[in-house]
Amino acid sequence: MTKPMTVDCPTCGSAVQWDAANAFRPFCSDRCKLIDLGAWASEEHKIPVMPDAEDEMFSQDMESLTH
Repeated sequence: MTKPMTVDCPTCGSAVQWDAANAFRPFCSDRCKLIDLGAWASEEHKIPVMPDAEDEMFSQDMESLTH
């Protein structure tokens, strides 16, 4: 029989069994899940991008609309 995979909870670091029975995976509890959600909502966690990346991404769309 294979040993169940475990991961560390991203919030508190405790070991979490990764299986379908754990409704909060990869978190150990609802509390840790909500703490992480709050960090994203308050912008403590961010996905790094260049400051002007969004402007560059959509600038081509704007030029085609002006023709």
